Amino acid sequence: MSLGDPAFTRAKNRKKYVRTVFELIVCLAIAVLLVDVFCTLTTYRPFDENATPMGGIEGEADTGFVTLSYFGVDRKGESNTLIGQGLLREHLTALHDQGYVTVMQKDIDAYYREGKPLPRRSLFLMFEDGRRDTAIFSQEILEDLNFKASMMTYAENFTRSDDPTFLSPPEVRELIHSSYWEMGTNGYRMRFINVFDRYGNFIGELDPRRFAMLRSALSRRYNHYLMDFIRDKYGVPKESVNRMRSRIDYDYERLRDVYRREFDTVPTLYVLMHGNTGGFGNNRKVSQCNGRWIRQLFTLNFNREGYSFNQRNSSVYDLTRMQPQPDWSRNHLLMRVKYDINQPLDFVSGDAERESAWEVLMGAAEMKEEQYILTSLPESRGLARLKNSGGFGDLHLKVQLRGNRFGEQALYLRANDDLTRYVAVRLMDGEVIVGERMGGESREIFREKISVLFGAVPPSVEEDRRAVEVLELETFARYADSPAQAKEYAAQAIDRAQQPAATVAEGAAPYEGLTDRNERFFQWLTIDLTGGTISVKLDDLTAVDSAPVKNTGNGSLYLESGWSGQSWSQRNLADDVYDGRFQKLTVTADPQGEIVLYTTEYQGWEKYKALAGEKFEDLLDWFMKYT
Repeated sequence: MSLGDPAFTRAKNRKKYVRTVFELIVCLAIAVLLVDVFCTLTTYRPFDENATPMGGIEGEADTGFVTLSYFGVDRKGESNTLIGQGLLREHLTALHDQGYVTVMQKDIDAYYREGKPLPRRSLFLMFEDGRRDTAIFSQEILEDLNFKASMMTYAENFTRSDDPTFLSPPEVRELIHSSYWEMGTNGYRMRFINVFDRYGNFIGELDPRRFAMLRSALSRRYNHYLMDFIRDKYGVPKESVNRMRSRIDYDYERLRDVYRREFDTVPTLYVLMHGNTGGFGNNRKVSQCNGRWIRQLFTLNFNREGYSFNQRNSSVYDLTRMQPQPDWSRNHLLMRVKYDINQPLDFVSGDAERESAWEVLMGAAEMKEEQYILTSLPESRGLARLKNSGGFGDLHLKVQLRGNRFGEQALYLRANDDLTRYVAVRLMDGEVIVGERMGGESREIFREKISVLFGAVPPSVEEDRRAVEVLELETFARYADSPAQAKEYAAQAIDRAQQPAATVAEGAAPYEGLTDRNERFFQWLTIDLTGGTISVKLDDLTAVDSAPVKNTGNGSLYLESGWSGQSWSQRNLADDVYDGRFQKLTVTADPQGEIVLYTTEYQGWEKYKALAGEKFEDLLDWFMKYT
């Protein structure tokens, strides 16, 4: 075939045309996205007292206001701190649809100091740390919902130009000019003092970079720079009262001077890091010093975290906020807010038609794409029954469990209405548990740690301690003040790594680390329940092979999510709600999967549409990474 062949030329031109059209479509989509992100074409409209239901007037109960504070926002929300743009939109839309309107700093000030009422459903919204990606990925959402938020910043970041993570003063001014943002401050800088690792080794003071590198090695034994005296490893203050006051005074003076230089004013809103002390610090004299500056510089101070609801019985300098986590479902957020405010809220069902196949007995449930999300009640559980499943007997079930590792996700098979008879498979706090209940008596068939099933060999305490101390030395080497100091720390790290440590196989005690409640988890679970036997697989590993069961009758399929009170979080956040996530749940009457009794998987056109959406997201990720 030659280049002069007309058929070849036509085919070649068609390919060029298709490729060009596709490239234009992609470029146009990216251009539209960029315009949405960087161009503000609307203006925030404050609530209208004459058109908005107001609370706390004419003898009505004080309905207060809810405060949410997000750490930050990115496009997909795959970290343990930053929420994805899509999920943030779901969170805020869920509140918007319940009638929530945002209130501004001046509204909160007038509520406390002048007794002015607020809307019955008032939301005060904050984003902490002053991140550039937060502004990019949340701006469009604020515009669409007519919400206004406060961007919290650290003054020290304005004095640095070497970190593109944080907003610059001109960018903050641009946000404020857009009308959808106000400015607040987290303080002058983020520093940590009186730090110990989990083995009680004293580390001392850490800046954010060192803290981030060492986070996995730490316990909760550390404090923020403004919360206490700087102490030695025995807890004895290393500074006098006057020296402590001078150190804290310096931070507030620098904060004041930087904001005045860059913005001609100090923000009226402050978040004291880290609060929940019952005062303004862990020591009375420290608290007095912080309190003097807080009252001198600021109008509002958020001093507590964990609960969202504020009323007039709280001090304007002792406000509380809730920090939603990047894995919370919409119902998780609504559940927390509902029990904070003690007022009715409507939960969301997602795809209502598909969710209607279930009867929710406890908690709340949402059908989201191919996932059934079952949210527990606070300090309790969520429970749902598949309608029309009372005749299920022999079955083959496959599902991917995607709830956080710490908590409970359970499936009840062949269950009666009052759950006095069932066969149960649950994944709870890193264990798989198989059991049954007959005549009100429970029997455990199998229990084992998932890590043990997959052959994971835990390190010994000695090995883990060595690893922790090596990491500390490597951190000190990486961020040393001089090349000579870096070289010294690096040599110590190599020496410590070469020191012997007894293994578990040699009889040493295993390291039983606590599981962080925010640790994400993905596990395929396959159950074969046939006659008087049950088999269970985790991924492709057989955990239970034809174990006998006494329950051979028919019964319903139930799903359960459960909160666990023993979880751990380095940030020490209070969260007593759990999301069970059941992805691609499919129940068939035969192991071959030919007789489908129920599935949450997309079928037909929905499946192809979802696949196309995933491919477009992958393509967009590629363009954002390489262009």
